[in-house]
Amino acid sequence: MRILVTGCNGQLGNEMRLALVGRPAEVFFCDIDTLDLTKPFEVEQFVDKNQITHIVNCAAYTSVDKAEDDRLAAANVNINAVHNIAMAALRHDIKVVHISTDYVFEGNACVPYEENMPAIPRTVYGKTKFAGEQTLIAENPNSIILRTAWLYSSFGNNFVKTMLKNGREREELNVVYDQVGSPTYAADLAEVIVKIMFEKDWKPGVYHFTNSGVCSWFDFTKAIMRIAGIECKINPILSSEYKYRTPRPPYSVLNTRKIRREFDIEIPYWLDSLERCIGILKHS
Repeated sequence: MRILVTGCNGQLGNEMRLALVGRPAEVFFCDIDTLDLTKPFEVEQFVDKNQITHIVNCAAYTSVDKAEDDRLAAANVNINAVHNIAMAALRHDIKVVHISTDYVFEGNACVPYEENMPAIPRTVYGKTKFAGEQTLIAENPNSIILRTAWLYSSFGNNFVKTMLKNGREREELNVVYDQVGSPTYAADLAEVIVKIMFEKDWKPGVYHFTNSGVCSWFDFTKAIMRIAGIECKINPILSSEYKYRTPRPPYSVLNTRKIRREFDIEIPYWLDSLERCIGILKHS
């Protein structure tokens, strides 16, 4: 097995480095500085030269607010790059695992989103990510798409690390309590991706993965402070009291029944995973 991991310097990409340690595979970790996915010739040349058998596409334009002003850049990474991966994979019989997002949904549901529920993205980020999904499915239907939400890690910039920093620097914080979802530790997602790739049977399709359980951003922040031992008052506020440039989905809970059933996995509870991540951050 010869695996290409794109977006290797991001949260999930770095967790993939750890998850693949000791696995019987040769792994190529690439980011924009070593492989420009928006250039089809570069992608084709790279996978051909290195005889790639699997691609894990962690690369994405993820800045929700900036995407509204830079639609071409978002589309280039979230759609065009996915097209280039799909076509190269099709030509060379490469298995693709592509990471997507809860933002493909409108976020107004009252039950966890299943994979086959209508996608109604409200933002440029969500629209380009969904278009990337559609591109991959149309051009290389043998691929696997993993949608996730509220991703965090000991690597990179994310909500957990931001709240830890703010909690140490301020006496109190205002955090919205009317947006709910499932915090997801990127290390858990990386382990599932590796398991999927090393399964005997390849099972293409769309899957949802988040840690189990549900909370609001307020609950999430309270847990972060408690586990880290930080004394900071957390005030619950409504989304309408916080000025977002771009609408956030009020409800981001994804139904993970399909991935649990198809790959026989147990998904850790979000609080347990958060404790693991903060434990790592305390010793880093």
